[in-house]
Amino acid sequence: MGGKYWKCPRKVSRSHWLTTCKSRTIGPIIFNWKTSNASNAYWLLVVPLFGLIIALYAWPVINILWLGVSDPELGIQNYKLLFTKSSLVKILWTTIRVCLITTLCSVVIGYLIAYAMVHLVGRERNWMLTLVLISFWVSVLVRAFSWLTLLGRNGLVNAALVGSGLAEEPISMIRNEFGVLIGMVHYMVPYAVLPLLANMQGIDHRVMDASRSLGAGPLLTFVRIYLPLTKPGVIAASLLVFIISLGFYVTPALLGGGRVLMVAEYVSVQILITVQWGVAAMLATLLLSGVLALLYIMSRFMNIGEVFGARA
Repeated sequence: MGGKYWKCPRKVSRSHWLTTCKSRTIGPIIFNWKTSNASNAYWLLVVPLFGLIIALYAWPVINILWLGVSDPELGIQNYKLLFTKSSLVKILWTTIRVCLITTLCSVVIGYLIAYAMVHLVGRERNWMLTLVLISFWVSVLVRAFSWLTLLGRNGLVNAALVGSGLAEEPISMIRNEFGVLIGMVHYMVPYAVLPLLANMQGIDHRVMDASRSLGAGPLLTFVRIYLPLTKPGVIAASLLVFIISLGFYVTPALLGGGRVLMVAEYVSVQILITVQWGVAAMLATLLLSGVLALLYIMSRFMNIGEVFGARA
């Protein structure tokens, strides 16, 4: 049986050729033909998919990159505005500040929720997980309008404060940075819970039991053992919340009332009102570059697929 295929002897009976030689010589040819057709069918499915990805994603991104250096004329004059236009610099710092505060508050609250979920069992954990997941189904627009109703001067919160004597008159809680932070933190907490929960579920609790058996108290065990083990989850949650916060538009626009201008809203203004596509494309490129850099950092600490519930 040397070579790639088995060779049938030249002088054999017809019955022997039909039963043995035909199956051994023609079989591999048919198998290779079927394999080749299956490979061709695979590429017939993959090539259009790549074309669709290029048409719907890659080409718009390339177009944005090009507009950033070609509108109104070829050059880097749009990027020079980052160093010369004070209002643009202020918007960038406002965006970074709001995103950092949102990230800090969301991760702290999300850590407490994830910690409670990990230490619950049975039905209680399932109920908490259901409440976290339900929040993803509620529109961000509905949430923003709800906070407008609650935090307004005639809203439920101000009515409770004035009625209880904690405030003499209604407090301004919307159309300022405070209202924007409340709305963004409320929206971002579930995004912080998921990576933290995935990380905490992978911790071997026998390590904490061993620490307590050696004489360490609950607080020392948490600070010296548990908290360092959750560091990858904290970093992943922080990056995830910060990345999503960078592109927030609806909540700052409604709860900020135009007084808390962030990058996403400013991009909308440049496109729809002032029609400065080059500046808008430059800011979009800046956001995209920041998001890709943060995603890369996030991938170094945690499997991004696991953050969204994927299993290896």
